[in-house]
Amino acid sequence: MIFSRNNRVFFVALGFVTFFVSALSLRIPSARADSILVFAAASLKETLENAGKAFTADTGTEVKFSFAASSALAKQIEAGAPADLFASADLKWMDYLDEKKFIRSETRKNIIGNRLVIVAPQSSVLKSIEFTEEAFTKALGDGKLATGEVNSVPAGIYAKSALQNLKLWTFVESRLAQADNVRGALAFVARNEAPLGIVYETDARVEPQVKIIARFPAESHAPIIYPCAVTGQSKSPEAEHFLNYLTSPKAKAIFETAGFIVLAQ
Repeated sequence: MIFSRNNRVFFVALGFVTFFVSALSLRIPSARADSILVFAAASLKETLENAGKAFTADTGTEVKFSFAASSALAKQIEAGAPADLFASADLKWMDYLDEKKFIRSETRKNIIGNRLVIVAPQSSVLKSIEFTEEAFTKALGDGKLATGEVNSVPAGIYAKSALQNLKLWTFVESRLAQADNVRGALAFVARNEAPLGIVYETDARVEPQVKIIARFPAESHAPIIYPCAVTGQSKSPEAEHFLNYLTSPKAKAIFETAGFIVLAQ
């Protein structure tokens, strides 16, 4: 077969394209194999990102995150989302996946705890608030009380339980601004769209536009516990290594600096 000059140029160019495509395809699997995808509660964002950076520095393994409400993440894992680890803001949603065999039960650990607080905008004149209808009436005025969705988002579930035990639920139920996750509730208050919010103490500490004006009594709600586990579909050998890293002295220092209560030893 006789090739013209134009044909020869075409095939040389095609050869270069094939070479580069092949080279790229060879690199992609190794990049994926060297990373972990963690689905984690929104309230863990800054803290887990810091732990992930430290883990990467120590091991070379990249840690990627998807942050949202624990309820939404659990449903995504159930639907087949490719997470390697799940870190929930409560036991309920970890139990949900455990019962359906979507996590490896033997890897499950209760890592940290948290506290439930009431926040107000930094510009608010409020410095404290009592857990009475009179105090909430005065503080809320015509505004709303922001928190997570009370039937699915852990922060909202804890908030509802605490308000019920303190005999305030009936009074505030119709005055709630419910967000898709705890950071959404925090944003309502930070933007002065709500005069009060119920969030975790660690969330309040990362948002300079809010201030803590009260802490709920520990006995007013179930303990706030963050369990973490490797998902059933994970193929990453590094997933359990990162989970174990979250109980290391380095991770403990990161959690305590952020205000979490370290549970796992």
